[in-house]
Amino acid sequence: MAEPTPSIESLLAQAKKVFREEFDTDADIAVAAPGRVNLIGEHTDYNDGFVMPMALPLVTIIVGRKIDGDITTLVTTNPDADKPRKITIEMPNKNALVRTIEHSGPKWCLYVKGVIANYHGPCPPAFQGVIHSSVPTGGGLSSSAAIEVATYTFLDALTGGAPEESLSDKALACQKAEHQYAGMPCGIMDQFISVMGKDGHALLIDCWSLTSELIPLNDPQIVVLITNSNVKHELTGSEYPTRRKHCEEAALILKKVSLRDANETDIAYLKSIETDEVLLRRARHVITEIQRTVKAAEALKEKNYQKFGSLMVDSHNSLRDDYAVSCPEVDSLVELALQVEGVLGSRMTGAGFGGCTVTLVYAHAVEKVIENITKNYQGKPTFYICKPSQGARVIQTSNK
Repeated sequence: MAEPTPSIESLLAQAKKVFREEFDTDADIAVAAPGRVNLIGEHTDYNDGFVMPMALPLVTIIVGRKIDGDITTLVTTNPDADKPRKITIEMPNKNALVRTIEHSGPKWCLYVKGVIANYHGPCPPAFQGVIHSSVPTGGGLSSSAAIEVATYTFLDALTGGAPEESLSDKALACQKAEHQYAGMPCGIMDQFISVMGKDGHALLIDCWSLTSELIPLNDPQIVVLITNSNVKHELTGSEYPTRRKHCEEAALILKKVSLRDANETDIAYLKSIETDEVLLRRARHVITEIQRTVKAAEALKEKNYQKFGSLMVDSHNSLRDDYAVSCPEVDSLVELALQVEGVLGSRMTGAGFGGCTVTLVYAHAVEKVIENITKNYQGKPTFYICKPSQGARVIQTSNK
């Protein structure tokens, strides 16, 4: 059975309740930012390629209020977050040319610190805040970007924001925060979709030009099913940076700025000069995945769901065999989904080594998919039936 998606209203009520318990007063600012699922285009974002995520109804909420002084106090309700779950942050000096914040504390607060340090608006005042989320941690649904973008949106509500700042500038500031404070050299996809998501639409993002195009995905017959393997992944280890380094080395051999500029001829060239087999496979995945993503966007525009699903399966196979970022549990989830009539396509989503799969399925068949996986999967999966949802927004601003 699929997990019920908590409403914004219920999450907000719970966050405000915790805030009242922690601070003995009421929050007067509330914001939300979504997690995301990537439909296709995996490990292409840091290669200047195309990706096509959608924003989820699973969100991170921050409630809070401005206070006097220069010490912020922040609480997370996430039981999976590392401790301590209540921390203080010494806010940056308002007169300093560069905002500096200490790189210390539990991992969850580093995302917040990084955003404060990279915030483009006026220097934020101290505040009290509670972070409450329905985005699963470590599931490949970008709980980190949801925290970053929620923090940025909260700072906008707190200060009035930076004048004439573009949405892409906000996303880039959040990406920089993750690079600097969480030590994760991620691409731009997660922050972009969390900022820019729209109801009923996927977002085709060109990670080279930083432009995007909304692609309708609102057919009531079609369901996006996310299945969490509940195998946790940790991306700040060596695997993610190593994959990125392999791609850079392959681009260097090809004399390309990035693998975005490469094609099948370049794959053949790498074979002809007997390039290291690992480099060849990494490059082949990225080059073909960029092409798949462009084709998938066209298929979605044409409502050609069969073609879209076929491209999803090809993507998974490439991630498993050439990029080597899947795992037996996730492979099993994909195989079990594809056994059910009415499933159009299924693939791992996110950076890999566990996390979730995304399955495109006719609405009438979704319960059969859940039943087949529940019966035959070795672990304990969690299911989310999702529709493309709205990006970051302010829910409540101070009346003071």
